[in-house]
Amino acid sequence: MSYREFVKEQIAVIRDRDPAMKSDWEVFLYPSFRAMRAYRRSHKLYLKGHYFLARLISQRAAKRTGIEIHPGATIGKGLFIDHGHGVVIGETTVIGDNVTLYQGVTLGGTGKESGKRHPTIGNNVMISAGAKILGSFTIGDNSKIGAGSVVLHEVPPNSTVVGVPGHVVKRDNLRVPAADLNQTDLPDPVQKDINEIRNMIDSLRDRVENGEYRDDRGI
Repeated sequence: MSYREFVKEQIAVIRDRDPAMKSDWEVFLYPSFRAMRAYRRSHKLYLKGHYFLARLISQRAAKRTGIEIHPGATIGKGLFIDHGHGVVIGETTVIGDNVTLYQGVTLGGTGKESGKRHPTIGNNVMISAGAKILGSFTIGDNSKIGAGSVVLHEVPPNSTVVGVPGHVVKRDNLRVPAADLNQTDLPDPVQKDINEIRNMIDSLRDRVENGEYRDDRGI
């Protein structure tokens, strides 16, 4: 892909996913654009074995943008990092097409693995602000990871994950549109459990008040 094609792709991606962008020229101001531009250069050097130069470029970009992408990571088309400060993408991470990351996302390792240490992210995945995905496993296509979640195990395609540790709370087997960036309307399993307990308590209270629970003395 030529530099001009890269710029056109980035304009299309950012316009599609960020309503704050008012003109094509603004793409040059986006940390995501600057980080991805540096990644393209560093990744080419990394593949040629120029590891020091590759890391030098990536670390300079990290200081300027707040986005740290290891030059060894493999990234598909259409990655968009919204705001982006605090994003970390590890060396053996693989990212598919049309993925969206928000600020504070970590695609990292657990420190206990060798070889492939970082996650594989499928196509059309959205990872919300502050989420941490740690380990060598796959996040399936069309999945959404809720804000602040810590994901430590594989996620099937078409899933919604929330919580610490993260677990699947929704899987409808329907394809999620690439532009579905809703981070708020996600299931809350903790609140669901609390509501079930409340309903159980209310039911028991009603039964006691109706005299269903009495001992042999009628008390």
